[in-house]
Amino acid sequence: MEVTKRPLQEDETDRQELSLPQKKYYRQRAHSNPIADHDFDYPSCPEAYDWSTLYPDVTNAKSNIYNKRVEMLDIGCGYGGLLVTLSPMFPDSMILGMEIRVKVSQYVIERIKALRANQPNCYNNIACIRTNAIKYLPNFFKKGQIKKMFFLYPDPHFKKSKHKWRIINDTTLSEYAYVLAEEALVYTVTDVKDLHEWMVQHFSEHGLFKRVQDDDLKDDPVVDKLYESSEEGKKVTRNNGDKFLAVFMRIKDSDL
Repeated sequence: MEVTKRPLQEDETDRQELSLPQKKYYRQRAHSNPIADHDFDYPSCPEAYDWSTLYPDVTNAKSNIYNKRVEMLDIGCGYGGLLVTLSPMFPDSMILGMEIRVKVSQYVIERIKALRANQPNCYNNIACIRTNAIKYLPNFFKKGQIKKMFFLYPDPHFKKSKHKWRIINDTTLSEYAYVLAEEALVYTVTDVKDLHEWMVQHFSEHGLFKRVQDDDLKDDPVVDKLYESSEEGKKVTRNNGDKFLAVFMRIKDSDL
């Protein structure tokens, strides 16, 4: 006997199309060589980039926050956990995630799309792009534009020969300092003690940064969100691993 399938109702079709993406279809190896040549689209200068493609409701001319710019940046945003956490905390700030891996960045893009559709007027202030932050930050951001920058569980690149691939080094810190506003904060978290010490050493030895003492972070609402918001952070918790936090401030140019 032939069975006739019941056609989906319109609302059921919508629910299928707007369901959250499943991570199992977007898995990708954790390591990526940031020095290698990849196929990226990037603007020749910040003014040449059309941000309305990422934040259509925020950059619309009728919006009361028209002409706002990205001021929070999650470098190596992974599956976007921190972006989703920060969005309601800073509704008037444009927040961007940068991720070098193809499948992972696509997951975040689809995740944000679904969240916006399922919860109108929410998550319009977050977005993700696939790019290489080590190479192209000045192409996207003006000098002194970023107020908060995040590095959550960056790739440790354990082998000494690959330490040059680490997201924090002498050269990249100068690039970050360029796009960071004076007194902007950089948050770092890792479960690898060697990498934590590496980042602390390089930030501390760089002339444009100083470490923020733990006592000064007690009233910072962001700090508590850094440990568990990302998938990697939750994995470390499940494995009873250690987590090392260090926060740094971009000093004023007049203090040089």
